[in-house]
Formats: sequence, structure tokens, C-alpha cells
Amino acid sequence: METTFDYVVVGAGSAGCAVAGRLAQAGGFSVAMIEAGPHDHSKKITMPLGMVTTVRRENSYNYGYLTGKQNHLLDRRCREPRGRGLGGSSSINGMVYIRGVPRDYDRWAQAGCEGWSWREVLPYFKRAECNQRVGGHDDAFHGGGGPMIVSDLRSPSQFSRYFIEAAQAAGYRYNADFNGATQEGVGMYQVTQKDGERWNAARAYLHLGDVNSLSRYPNLHVLTDAQAVRIVFEGRRAVGVEVRRGGVVSVIRARREVILSGGVFGSPQLLIASGIGPEEHLRDLGVPVIAPSPDVGRHLQEHPDILLCQFKVPTTDVLGVSVRGGLRMLKEWRRYENERAGMLTGNVAEAGGFFKTRPDLDDPDIQVHFMTAAAVVRSLNYGHGYSCHVCVLRPHSRGEIRLKSADTRDAPLIDLNMLSDPRDMETLVAGVHILKRIFDQPQLARHGGVFSDPDLRADGTDDERIRELIAERADTVFHAVGTCRMGNDACSVVDPQLRVRNVQGLRVVDASIMPSIVGGNTNAAAIMIGEKAADMILGRQAQILAMQAADAA
Repeated sequence: METTFDYVVVGAGSAGCAVAGRLAQAGGFSVAMIEAGPHDHSKKITMPLGMVTTVRRENSYNYGYLTGKQNHLLDRRCREPRGRGLGGSSSINGMVYIRGVPRDYDRWAQAGCEGWSWREVLPYFKRAECNQRVGGHDDAFHGGGGPMIVSDLRSPSQFSRYFIEAAQAAGYRYNADFNGATQEGVGMYQVTQKDGERWNAARAYLHLGDVNSLSRYPNLHVLTDAQAVRIVFEGRRAVGVEVRRGGVVSVIRARREVILSGGVFGSPQLLIASGIGPEEHLRDLGVPVIAPSPDVGRHLQEHPDILLCQFKVPTTDVLGVSVRGGLRMLKEWRRYENERAGMLTGNVAEAGGFFKTRPDLDDPDIQVHFMTAAAVVRSLNYGHGYSCHVCVLRPHSRGEIRLKSADTRDAPLIDLNMLSDPRDMETLVAGVHILKRIFDQPQLARHGGVFSDPDLRADGTDDERIRELIAERADTVFHAVGTCRMGNDACSVVDPQLRVRNVQGLRVVDASIMPSIVGGNTNAAAIMIGEKAADMILGRQAQILAMQAADAA
């Protein structure tokens, strides 16, 4: 194959697929995409409930990272699943489509990230989206013609409706669209699915619907099972990427730019392994310094999360492990194969909501994901049940990643520093109270079961026990961002055009560039970043804003 292209994109995750697909679609350029993992043509990916086989542990589609011991979590390690292969984490995630709120992006702009206000990013959310509710036409909040299919679940569990009813009984308003006029409230999540199948970023931007193809664009060359070793520089200009594929090391060269889309862990890892990062760390690794960049790997942010469960619910309408459940799954498998409907089209986290822990807040500060299974952090118990996650949307704690070696095949060292800021703990305590109040409503309680935390008092006076519970069980919700922070200050890793500072021909395009985490699931924002980056590279930002202004008029 050719070894020189106009653009070389490293990583086929949500943002990488978007930027590579849009560059290829523009025509006139050759684009190479380098992905360490395999193709995504697997039932484990296309069948929505297949996620239970991929997301929980390391496998061919999941790096399955673990953090270092967390000081504020009784020295426990947390899970950080990350997608491996075409589609990246959009191939193994819960498919929930959430953008955050306008103030999330306005804060980016106010912090010096010119061009990233809500008004300026909304057109890219809409351009990416094909929301099945709007019937092929854009409306004020949604796109109807984009490549990323967003739909309502085909066969939601009745228990998801019970949860919504219970939350309403507890005093929370119903919200039919978390990406509409307001985020606050409780309701069903929309998902990245089409006709009962997962619609990952590769299917949207590379395959164009044909999951068996690598790329439908003749000018887009996709290399799977290709590990990026380091960025190749001539002076301070990035000119290519050294790649290990099938035991052979070669260089894929870029005439115009190298674009890193390795994600919150992969992009800073490759930068550091290539000589861009904190000088002392580079010296410790024995990596020659190309450009000092002290914030590479820093400002790591994640939504801290805890799960409450109800076990031994006497029905197979929720997921679980039992003989009856196994027989039910055989029936559901046949239904899925014949109709693309039923429990196998579910995403487990079907319903949820966004709530304020204090009435004076401008926006919700916690999110809940109702689960149609009784899972306790790392395992499923025998029997059936349901559970609910609650997470802190805008944590104050910050972590970092470092490398244990300059070999990019070695997992990075991840320290979330979770709950190091006491404000995050107090917000999570308030979130547990909200969940307990919802669980106690008759709309859920009448279905029986055994609560996993019987020591929690019904009167809400047990904050100390809740703090102990959080320390024992809190984990991540798989939304890490921020390790290649965007900004207009000299210490930021990339500028608002996503160009890596102090070098040429190199950008970072993924969730690692977020200066602050958004209030919700992060996949939609990563796709938006890829869409916007493509226009930055092609010089089309002004055009799309002008089109938006014309539509508004």
C-alpha cells in the first residue's frame, strides 16, 4: 500500500472516525487511519446487549484499563474501559446520547477556548445527528440528516417506566428530551441505534452503514491491528507516524498533518512517547525532548459514580443469572434474530435523569442511570433485579496519567485522584439520598426484592454510613476527559484550533482536549469535536456559522 498521505489520523474512535470521514468526504485529499484494534464486524458490537460481553473486562475490543490505587477509595483500583478497534469506545459503550448543557460549552469559551461556545458547537452536534424523532429534518435542537443515528429504544423494559414513575412520585419532573430545551428531569434515554442495532462511529463515518466494509471512501485508507509507536518529526514538524503491524515496523508519512485521536489515555501516551510532555517525565523515560509541554497527561477528569441495587426481584423482565433467565434469553435471542426487537436491543441503562442537589444551582449536578440488571460494581449476582448509578457531573477533583515505559503497548499509569476534593464526596452523598428516595417509592417498591444496602436509614440521617459506602464502592462511569487540555494559555496542550503547541503539523482531536468535563455522557461531545475539527482543518468554520445564522433568520 501507499505510505504517504495528506492526513494521517491515529485512532478510530468516536472523534477519529468523524474527522477522518469528513476529511475523506471533502475529496481532494488522501487520508490514512491507523487503529491498533480490529474491525468491528462482530455481533458483540452490533447487537446492543452484546456490550455486557465487552465492557466489563479486557478483551479484543476493550483495553480494560485499571487505575492505580485511589487514596480516597480505600486504596481500591477503578475500572476505565476503553474501546479498541473501529468505533473505539462507541463500540462498547452504553449508547446513551447526551450532549451536556449550553453552559458547559460557554465555560470553555469563557476560559479562552475561542470558537467553542454553545452557539458555535450546536451546528456540529446537529450536523452529526440523524435523530429519528425529527423525521429527516433539523429542528431547533436536533439534526435530521447526519450520519450518527439517534433513536428511541425499540423495546424498553417495563421496569424503566416504573423507575420514571417512581422518580415523578418523588417530586422530579418528566423530561422527554434531555438534549432539548432543558436537561433537568427524568425520562428515557435516546441511544445511538438504528433498527435495533448499535450505530457506532465507524458505521456512521467509515462504513456508511455497511458494517462489513472498512471504508466506503476510495481516498480513505484504514489500517486495523496497527499500533502507533511514535510520531515522527523533522525538526519540530510532525511528518508521520511509526507503526508496528504484524511484527513489521514502518512509517506512514503525512504531507499535511498528523491528527491524534487516541482518546483520553492514548493521545497523551503517544505524545509523551514521542517527546512532547513534562520534561522531567521524558528524561525519566529516556525519551528525547521534542517540545516541553507540562500539562500533557494532567487535568484528568472523570464522573465519580456509585451504584445502588435491588436484588431478588421475582421476575425475568429484568436481567439476571438464573435458569429461568437463561430460558428467557433463548426466546429473546430468537426474537432479536427475527425482528431486531426485545431485550437484546436494550442498553441496560435505559432510563435516568438529571437532578439538582441544591435549588440554587443553574444546572443539574448529578446524573442517574437506571439499570435493568442488579449489578454490584464488578459482577452480576445470581437472580434478577435492578440498580441505579448516580454520578457527579462536574467534579472538582483532578488526576493525571504517566507512562511506565515509552512502549505504547504498555498501559499508561492512571491516577484519577477521585474524590480528593471533598465537594465531590458531598455531592455524591446528596445523590445517594435522591436515589434512595426514588427506590422507596411504591412504583418500584411494590415489585419486591432485597435492597443491597439495608443499613441506609429511610429518614436520610446516615451521611456517615453513605460516605463509608462510597469509599467502599465508588467507581468510574467511563467518562474520562481532559489530558490534552485545550486553552489559550501557554501551558495548555493544544490551542483552540486543536494544534499542539510548540510544534507544527500536529493536532489532537478527541475528548482529551476538553478543558472541563461536560454534564453528561461524553460520546456525543467527542463526535462533535471530530466534526468541528474537520471544518477547522478544511477552513469551513465560518461557512457553517453563516448557514446557522441564515436558518435562524
